[in-house]
Amino acid sequence: MQTTSPLLIGRENDLDSLRTAVRESRAGSTRTVVVSGEAGIGKTRLVAEFLSHVPADTIVLRGQCIDLDRDAPPYAPIVAPLRALVTEIGEAAVLEATGSAASLSRDALAILLPELGEADVPEAQRRGGPDRLYDAVATVLENVARTRPLVLVIEDLHWADQATLGLLRFLLRVVEESRILFVLTFRSDELGRGHPLRAWLPELDRNRRVSRLELPRLNRRQVRQLSTALLGTPLDAYDLGIVFQRTDGVPFFIEEILGCDFETVESFPDTLRDILLARYETLSEPTQRILRLIAAGGVRVEHELLADVSDATPESIDDAAREAVTARVLVVDDTAYSFRHALVREAIHDELLPGERMRFHTCYAQALEDRQGAPSVDSTAISYHWMAAHNVRAAFTASLTAMAQARASFANSTAARMGERAIELWEQVPDAETLADRTRVELLAETSYILRNAGESERAIALIDEAIGASSPSDADIYAKLLRDKASFLANIGHTGSIELLREALTVLEGRPRSVLRANVLGELSARLMLEALFDEAVATADSAYAEAEEVGSRPRMSVAANIRGISRLSLGEIDAGLADLALAGELAEGNESARLRYWVNESDAMSLLGRFDEAIRIAEAGAERARQRGVERTSGAMLMLNVIAPLFSLGESRRANEMLDRALELDPPIGFSAHLQRMKLQATLWSGDTALAEKLLRGWRAPLSLQLRIDAQSRLGLGAVAGEIALARGNVAEAWREVSVILAPEHRIFPAHDLPLLAISARVLGCARASGVDLRIGDDGATSGDRRPGTGSDADGGLDEIERRLRDILAQVAGWPTAQAYVALFEAELGGPERAGSDCALWAAAVDAAGAPIAPAQLEPYARYRHAEALAAGGDRAGARLRANEARLAAERIDMGLIVDLVDDLERRVGLVRIAGGRDSGAGATTGDAIAPPAVRTVEDDLTERERQVLALIAQGLSNRQIAEQLFISAKTASVHVSNILRKTNTSSRTEAAYLARSFEPIEAVKSDA
Repeated sequence: MQTTSPLLIGRENDLDSLRTAVRESRAGSTRTVVVSGEAGIGKTRLVAEFLSHVPADTIVLRGQCIDLDRDAPPYAPIVAPLRALVTEIGEAAVLEATGSAASLSRDALAILLPELGEADVPEAQRRGGPDRLYDAVATVLENVARTRPLVLVIEDLHWADQATLGLLRFLLRVVEESRILFVLTFRSDELGRGHPLRAWLPELDRNRRVSRLELPRLNRRQVRQLSTALLGTPLDAYDLGIVFQRTDGVPFFIEEILGCDFETVESFPDTLRDILLARYETLSEPTQRILRLIAAGGVRVEHELLADVSDATPESIDDAAREAVTARVLVVDDTAYSFRHALVREAIHDELLPGERMRFHTCYAQALEDRQGAPSVDSTAISYHWMAAHNVRAAFTASLTAMAQARASFANSTAARMGERAIELWEQVPDAETLADRTRVELLAETSYILRNAGESERAIALIDEAIGASSPSDADIYAKLLRDKASFLANIGHTGSIELLREALTVLEGRPRSVLRANVLGELSARLMLEALFDEAVATADSAYAEAEEVGSRPRMSVAANIRGISRLSLGEIDAGLADLALAGELAEGNESARLRYWVNESDAMSLLGRFDEAIRIAEAGAERARQRGVERTSGAMLMLNVIAPLFSLGESRRANEMLDRALELDPPIGFSAHLQRMKLQATLWSGDTALAEKLLRGWRAPLSLQLRIDAQSRLGLGAVAGEIALARGNVAEAWREVSVILAPEHRIFPAHDLPLLAISARVLGCARASGVDLRIGDDGATSGDRRPGTGSDADGGLDEIERRLRDILAQVAGWPTAQAYVALFEAELGGPERAGSDCALWAAAVDAAGAPIAPAQLEPYARYRHAEALAAGGDRAGARLRANEARLAAERIDMGLIVDLVDDLERRVGLVRIAGGRDSGAGATTGDAIAPPAVRTVEDDLTERERQVLALIAQGLSNRQIAEQLFISAKTASVHVSNILRKTNTSSRTEAAYLARSFEPIEAVKSDA
């Protein structure tokens, strides 16, 4: 009898999907297939069947996640395939594949494969993050795939550590056009609430390069096919029913239950445990003991390690292994033994008696410790085995070693878990402080910092609070550091309180000798004050930080202080002094990567805010490249990419900006960095004309974006501006006001560069409110509201007037900013005209001129031209409106601003303007240099015949077709034809819409009938 079916039953379509994916990947388009299903459903069998038929030139790499409770060695499922790659193509070829920055990539790759070189990563780079490591792995895979196609299989992701998931997420986001197929498997029934893989699945579903295969249980017909393939003859209906009932159609269970020599179906096992142990229980006692020993070691155990931990002779081990392999309990996997299925290993491990459990795990821990330092040994496994053996002291020291090892490879979640384990064991180890070479407070602080880097800021705060509670202000330096760290953790998750904590830290350090620590605290306090737009305080604090750093000779801290002082002075309007400080910060940052990156971020941002877009791009691009090399592309690098993207949009280079924006978002930066990118994406999506998508993104991102609002004035103003524009695009004036009214909030402080765009949008909302009859109000506490009002009574008008007065007060305070001219002109135009609702044509003409200045963002000009056309149309100058509308269209098309193109289309439809022949991308109204040549214009009126104009005039009077026929002495059928032609030529959908359009035409002579 067959123990495994030679046929793959019920998975034919899934196999076809995998074969299609490998064909597409071989053509140069990276593909990922995610295979999921419950335990025993056949994921591994499906993958094995697929791999057996891949083309011979394909390099197949396989990784297996390890089930060691929560102590899986970081990156283990990635390390094994990389080692296999080295074996397949040679060490020299792998090193060559590290690319142009070979030395940097080689060092990063050596973190995972120490045999390739020294993994000597400086502490400064370790603090940066895993980006350099991730990039090195991606580069190697992409370069190897240029020579030979790759299939990378990672099985049992439900056991994967966070570091492995992080690296896989990166690979699946950034590897796009390579001859690589990723195949990932996981147990769908293992994803409990809070499982990290659950959070990743929606992202996988959104990735167009990813397909999902969920394997179902076999139906009764498929169970009959499988049992026939296994037994050689079909089961009768009764026996088939028993098998189907006992196994629920799970293929592995069917193979197990039929693979044992039971005399009748009635003797089949009833429970899952019994099914899994059925083969095991038929084996000899020595073999069962070896299997229990292997089960203690994990799903896969090297033969050499098994020999070290077993007290049996080599011959006895071989005999037991051979019996287990023959019985299909074990399989030989190169130089190791693996259980045929992880479920079997779990069931056998549960058979261990307490004494066996302690002895076996002790043997594994000791054997692994003896091998410590070998490339394949990870201290997290040693910690796991000592914990399972209940050896607290050994588990404590192993956990500390594992924490350091994991941290060195940027596996922060694993490092934090090991740190927390050591903290839990501290009180049970009498000489813990000696063994740890640090105090418990220091271990708490270190672990909290790692937790923050792992994205678990709430837990980090809990630990740092415990450390603060166990410390005393009398130990000033340690206490101040703890307060400083907590301030940083709070800021990471958008909680207030950082400023107060930093001030408390300064109080603790009062009277102490000058120090780098005090300079650091002062510098961070000045940065928090700057972000809250408390610029005067920020400058004063930065002065103190600079003096403190200068006294102790710390050039990096002097650079940070000058940097914050410079950007704060700029916002106070001291442009020359601010730029001088930023230049000084750049000089002082030489030789210190962290200070240098911080300088590049603020210097490029300053240039962009001042309208010096080309210079901003040059500075930010240099910084972004250095951030990538240093391994901080997801943090400082994300900000520098934003500082390239924003000025690119301002120059009108929308396509390049959008490409870079999508790339930056794919890096999945932490919220403090991604928030700015998400706001930019909202703005870019709206500019493109996709209002529905912009609204959808805003709904999805609102919660994380809101975290930044409490601690960052720029975020408050920026989100208010883009959310207000989205609401306006949807026609919801009241909602738009609720968004933009943040500028009148009691806590608002003047921030010129970010106030100006919001002021222009606020004026637009106010003008729309006046035009549409929406009452905007401000309460005594500064709160605002918007409601539809039936009329324009004095009370309501007074509310709008008060809003305008307050907006103008702010405008007067920021009008001196270098880029203010365009925004001031837009503000005045939005509120111009007799109704102060944006109808003054002269003001819009002035706004067009101001918006065309080189230091104004490119998006302002098409908008101003559109509003100028709208004002001309409202004033009856239809010829002028036609010219200006076409200019707006061409200016918008030039920078891919679909929002304005759509608005121009709507304007033309509403007032009867006709687009120039050729459509949106035609050459009509071509540009000469930067000037827009006036087009030859036709109108709807020009396309109507004299008779059609007469019919349209009668439609406008409300006459029916019969009445029109009577007036014009024509038949009702002829009148109907004229009406149809009019609707077609005017692009209107009803008589009512056509009648509205007729009101904008030149009056025609009244139609008279003969009596």
